[in-house]
Amino acid sequence: MPASAAAYSVTPWEISFLDPLRQSRNALIILNQPFSFPLLHRVWQSSTWHACADGGANRLHDVLRDHDGKDLRHLYTPDLIKGDLDSLRNDVGTYYSSHGVRIVHDEDQYSTDLMKCIAALVEDEKTERHVEQHTIVILGGLSGRLDQTVHTLSLLHKLRRSRKRVFVITDDNVAWLLDSGEHRITVDHSTFGPTCGLLPLGIDSTVLTTTGLRWNLTDHPSSFDGMVSTSNHLLPDEPVVSIKTTKPIWWTMELRPIAPPSRRSIEAHDAACCDGHSS
Repeated sequence: MPASAAAYSVTPWEISFLDPLRQSRNALIILNQPFSFPLLHRVWQSSTWHACADGGANRLHDVLRDHDGKDLRHLYTPDLIKGDLDSLRNDVGTYYSSHGVRIVHDEDQYSTDLMKCIAALVEDEKTERHVEQHTIVILGGLSGRLDQTVHTLSLLHKLRRSRKRVFVITDDNVAWLLDSGEHRITVDHSTFGPTCGLLPLGIDSTVLTTTGLRWNLTDHPSSFDGMVSTSNHLLPDEPVVSIKTTKPIWWTMELRPIAPPSRRSIEAHDAACCDGHSS
């Protein structure tokens, strides 16, 4: 199961955090970048721990304040808002503080707001009886300022040594790091595709072998100043993509538009919140 495994052991991957009916041990961290309500609803429902990295709270607050004429803010209350809080608006901080959200001001200039939220998750995990780590789902991080995007990619590259599974998702795509070895990715074609890519970032080069893609590779070198497999396509009749890599490499898949949640789904979430089963 771990993404950081012995060379060429087979690691299975399935994107279950986009299934709102399958709540798992997922930790959602919301960054200060735009996202849609349908995507938020999907990843929120499947997560058990929710945090906003500083200005991510503004994004959460605003996308919920007036959704089709309804205020849904109380249905999606995070467990934590953390960062240097230079982006958190006063009205947003006041609202969440009045609803019992833990707001932590961390002035450390040598760590980003994302790093601070991950550190908070690690501390919370230490107090639990669970041995299994959370899967981290980062909402945002692949758009906006280029330096922040590179930071997200760099951080996940480092986290592979200590954290089994970390995903970054936007309304356009999902991406994660595949460590050296062999991987089998289960693909839901109604959710992902058709485009995908293998990006050799943070390494000098790797050698790739794939199946399940329109343009497969066989023992093919890939490097940033050489061949990069961008704009590849998932084969619609293949439910699994296999990738063998000699070095860590980024895998990304296009995310198809997500339909808005039904009123029944939102009402069910409301009932769960009222019963105290979800924050």
